[in-house]
Amino acid sequence: MTRIVVVGNGMAGSRLAGELRARDPDARITVFGAEPWQPYNRVLLSNVLAGSSGPGQVRLLDAHWYGEQGVHAHLGAEVTQIDRGTQAVITRDGRREPYDVLVLATGSEAIVPPVAGVERALPFRTLGDCQKIVAAADGARRAAVVGGGLLGIEAARGLAGRGLPVTLLHLAGHLMERQLDAEAGLMLGETLRGLGVEIRTGVNVTAITGEGVLASGLSVEADLVVLACGVRPLTSLAAEAGLEVRRGVVVDDELRTDDPAIFAIGECAEHDGTVYGLVAPAWEQAAVAADVITGGKARYRGSRLVTRLKARSVELAAMGETQLGEEQAEVVRFSHRARGTYRKLVIRDGRLVGAILLGESDAVGTLTQLYDRGAQVPGDPAGLLFPGRPAGAVADSPVRMPDAAKVCHCNNVTKGQIRACWEAGARDLAAVSAATRATTGCGTCREAVEGIVGWLCEQEGVNA
Repeated sequence: MTRIVVVGNGMAGSRLAGELRARDPDARITVFGAEPWQPYNRVLLSNVLAGSSGPGQVRLLDAHWYGEQGVHAHLGAEVTQIDRGTQAVITRDGRREPYDVLVLATGSEAIVPPVAGVERALPFRTLGDCQKIVAAADGARRAAVVGGGLLGIEAARGLAGRGLPVTLLHLAGHLMERQLDAEAGLMLGETLRGLGVEIRTGVNVTAITGEGVLASGLSVEADLVVLACGVRPLTSLAAEAGLEVRRGVVVDDELRTDDPAIFAIGECAEHDGTVYGLVAPAWEQAAVAADVITGGKARYRGSRLVTRLKARSVELAAMGETQLGEEQAEVVRFSHRARGTYRKLVIRDGRLVGAILLGESDAVGTLTQLYDRGAQVPGDPAGLLFPGRPAGAVADSPVRMPDAAKVCHCNNVTKGQIRACWEAGARDLAAVSAATRATTGCGTCREAVEGIVGWLCEQEGVNA
């Protein structure tokens, strides 16, 4: 019986445990999680901040899953050492667990900037962080969020949803500068202002005081300061064991480290020079690692990233090389600032290599499919911005959407898989979600899945 030990019980580690059990009913699987609770969906923590979801509503597994699957789970048990000589891991309390195969899924940690008074601020990364922020928000008058990337915007949106006036402070000249161009970042800021979030970009935080935040000569009043300054891979366990570590734990196409008995997946892993910080690549890696560990021949070739943000009055999708200009590629752009709508396509060699969609848009599914498949764009690419016009490519309508079209990017679920699931008897969203895992990641595909299920029911005269 193969002894598999997984260090990390977050979105990557817990998914791996499920993928392993699905492939090998006899393997001995042991999971160590440093956090004291069941794995949860980190993507949905802003809903907990906003009060629209409770901690129990973002859990990925129920409390009985481990026992039912025969997985040995140790929660609140931090692994502090890997003994590669005897092939065992050692926890902080001295427990020693032998392994035949070890998988590191340690994730990442919040970056805390070295500024005066930073101990007065609360990082936003884990469920525990989230609970501390919620408790502090109950007695706060004003909040400040440091960091204008995806996580900072989620935090600001969540706190504004609780009725708190929020100031968002960002070092770069516009929000989400890694994913958005300047115009899209500016318009996103205007949308957030409409939700009660004051935006200050191009400012450098120099101190956090009892009264608020000092930044580039400004004084921002706040009795709650939240840090969302990015994350760094947790690699110390691997480095201390002598494994190759650069920015992350270096892995090959099988997700193996330079020790053939040790794998790494998720935010702590570095594949082909890239560390991915989104859930979809982590889940793709979990599936590949599970295949390899159980004797398969799968290979990981990297992931095509689609960043999604969908909340009340904020809808955003960004993918690929969004920063390219007309001198480097064909760029098709539509902007309507009064409505908070911005759409940009970046095309090179006849293929979509990047896109930004800000504001409500029915073009997201079409463009995501084109980008993911590397398919040729139609002769009139402007038509892709407004799918009501004939585009001659893939389509959002279930009638025209090909079975190969990917509907849920987090879980790699296609329309064809949803159809097959429906034909096997899953006749509503909950049943399809349970069978395929669609909608269980970022949740932005929910409407698309509901539309496909509704269409299938309508075709057969079935009440959904």
